[in-house]
Amino acid sequence: RFHHASASHLCSCSKTVSDEKYQDPFQLGRKDLKNLYEDIKKELLISAAELKEMCDYYFDGKGKAFRPMIVVLMARACNIHHNNSREGAATTSLGNLCQCLTTLTVKYSFLISSLNLPLPLVLEQRWRITSLAVLAGDFILSAASVALARIGNTTIVSVLTQVIEDLVRGEFLQLGSKENENERFAHYLEKTFKKTASLIANSCKAVSILGCPDPKVHEIAYQYGKNVGIAFQLIDDVLDFTSCADHLGKPAAADLKLGLATGPVLFACRQFPEMNALIMRRFSKPGDVERARRYVLQSDGVQQTTYLAQRYCHAATREISKLRPSPEREALIQLTEMVLMRDK
Repeated sequence: RFHHASASHLCSCSKTVSDEKYQDPFQLGRKDLKNLYEDIKKELLISAAELKEMCDYYFDGKGKAFRPMIVVLMARACNIHHNNSREGAATTSLGNLCQCLTTLTVKYSFLISSLNLPLPLVLEQRWRITSLAVLAGDFILSAASVALARIGNTTIVSVLTQVIEDLVRGEFLQLGSKENENERFAHYLEKTFKKTASLIANSCKAVSILGCPDPKVHEIAYQYGKNVGIAFQLIDDVLDFTSCADHLGKPAAADLKLGLATGPVLFACRQFPEMNALIMRRFSKPGDVERARRYVLQSDGVQQTTYLAQRYCHAATREISKLRPSPEREALIQLTEMVLMRDK
């Protein structure tokens, strides 16, 4: 999901990373993640053909495995900070678990979206699609629960079950909206944290607990994951307006078509107050989506959302820089820059 730019072309989110100190996160974490998807498939012993097909699709090994990558690098960075060793307990298991939970967020987002599919999709087809999404999601959740129990640490269980709770609450938040402008933006950021950033934040915290007993390090890991996760989603929302459909891999203005007012829309609304009515009716009338998209592109909504993402990346860099220097720490800093540079 990244535009893999060279170090010399990356934007300067952190001036501490020179060309000499540049660490490619994907090279550093490649060994740990080499068998990620195959290990997950071994956990998913599926006999039902349709479920197997859906799970194989989501664990096809073609992605960058961004979230498990962060988990692996954070585990190593915390281990080095604590005892100068890269080796840590259960890191691979938590990487696998993180990818399972990532897939759950995709599955349940698909489920919510499919409930808004327009007619003439017949009811039986809609029921079949949503039923399979629920079944596949439940199956992945059960496998993730087994993997979590296998780690055998009750604190880790508590931290990562928070991800599931946040995911559900985030989906409910996405179904609602606020009239007041300030409340609306706070609502958007809370939804963004719960649906996207909570998984990264709590996964980072979990591996830090395994690798270091210091609560201050646990908070550093959590805050890094939280800020990177929010920045990641903000850029995702920007790309919904700036990337073509073929390149992005989903329809243009997909969020608007789902009735969602994301960062660029909310910033644009400050320049075009007439957008308030469109937001409150969730862009449901003919022409609303095209009109809203036009307002966004005429405003500074995209630039303001990108700037906000940069602020979150700066915050993530400040947090992770509190750890002892290591190649993994520098790679985590580099990941914040790659989040800002990605184009799909």
